[in-house]
Amino acid sequence: MNDFMSHMIRSELEDVVGREHVSVSESDRLTHSVDYFWLSRLWEDRSRTMPLADIVVYPGSADEVSRILVIANYYKIPVFPWGGGAGSQGGALPVKGGILLDMKRMDRVIRFDERSMCVTAEAGINYMQLEWYVNEKGYSLMHYPSSLTCSTLGGFLAHNGIGVLSTKYGKIDDQCLNLEMAVPSGRILRSAPVPKHSSGPGILHMFIGSEGTLGVITQATMKIFKRPETRRFRAFLFPDVPAGLAFGRDLLQEFRPSIMRLYNEEETRSIIKSILGVEKDGAFMNIAVEGNAEIVEIEEKIALRMCAERGGMDLGSDYGEKWWDSRVTFFYPDHALDLPKMFGTLDTVATYSNIEKIYWALKETIESFSGVRFIAHFSHWYEWGVMIYDRFIIEDPPQDPEEAMRLHNEIWNAGIRAVLENGGVVNDHHGVGLKLGRLMKEQYGESMIALEALKKELDPNGIMNPFKLGL
Repeated sequence: MNDFMSHMIRSELEDVVGREHVSVSESDRLTHSVDYFWLSRLWEDRSRTMPLADIVVYPGSADEVSRILVIANYYKIPVFPWGGGAGSQGGALPVKGGILLDMKRMDRVIRFDERSMCVTAEAGINYMQLEWYVNEKGYSLMHYPSSLTCSTLGGFLAHNGIGVLSTKYGKIDDQCLNLEMAVPSGRILRSAPVPKHSSGPGILHMFIGSEGTLGVITQATMKIFKRPETRRFRAFLFPDVPAGLAFGRDLLQEFRPSIMRLYNEEETRSIIKSILGVEKDGAFMNIAVEGNAEIVEIEEKIALRMCAERGGMDLGSDYGEKWWDSRVTFFYPDHALDLPKMFGTLDTVATYSNIEKIYWALKETIESFSGVRFIAHFSHWYEWGVMIYDRFIIEDPPQDPEEAMRLHNEIWNAGIRAVLENGGVVNDHHGVGLKLGRLMKEQYGESMIALEALKKELDPNGIMNPFKLGL
């Protein structure tokens, strides 16, 4: 874009949000060019600057977002919505320049409805701040992902995220009652006032998980829950992963714990040993049961009986409580994976009939690459299946950034294809973003036409978060 038109468009944006909420400073553009996507951080670490937005805009309302999109659509300028910047899939990276839409000014609580057990807030609110707001009133959102303190409501919805209590309370799409989204035409679309109905296909679930490719989520209504009377933890040790999976599957037929995490032998030896101090070999599992104290006591007894019947060892409550207290520590410095290591999380979800096939196929595929370590745990359980959170780790990756990128993408391609061949999906809860978009058509095949048609109708000029989600 020539300098004259750049200034003309900038003045239009300033007219919408105010001059103080539009920035072209290099520092603002640089800080919005990297998220937790490994390749973006590698590129910067090797002094190869990531693509920068041309301009950063901070809207203060849904109306301002709508007007910004109308301007961008007229000039056919790409728009990249940005929440907290904590994503691991490159989902918000401004890889085509254009407008970076930082949503964090839109941080207001709109309505607290205690009778209907819900709260409505703008999409840019920090999720921890929203949690504290409802805590003060005696409730919780019960959505506790590891990025709780540094992500926004809109970011979690855009990638259909999940938290550690999901087995009982669901993913964020289960917790969202309705939302609104601004699209490039300037229209502000809203889902039905409730998520369960037979008034045609649910618009709500067309928006959740759309990763900014259709429009910008501006507001959402979320469930709130009574804080549990009691929450009890129990740690178990199983001989191996299949024994732990069988226990988890059978337990879900009896009741829903809030937490169920099963670690494979390698992750038990490394992460669980270093953080929790578990010295025994096997597959470590932590569960939590919560709610009414009388019901919790019964559920705990059932879990202990079933554990013994399936060859597990009861490790008591101390390890489980320490796990809860350390659940974010896993992602702090000295514990979290970081440069100079190469790493990736190939999280997927599948039925119980397929999950073990996926586990062994992934392990074999990842370990076929020289110098690569494979670890895994299973979390976010359902009556029909479970999610696997598996990682590859390379201690000493190539120093050349292009060679490192090539190896990184080769591992991801091989791993995700092993998943798809065995009944899994491209991703469970981190989203698709730039990292995995190329594999979406391999998952959906001819069915991808449905997503492409929706994209074409709502975003005919293709300005919304291009190259993400395979769109």
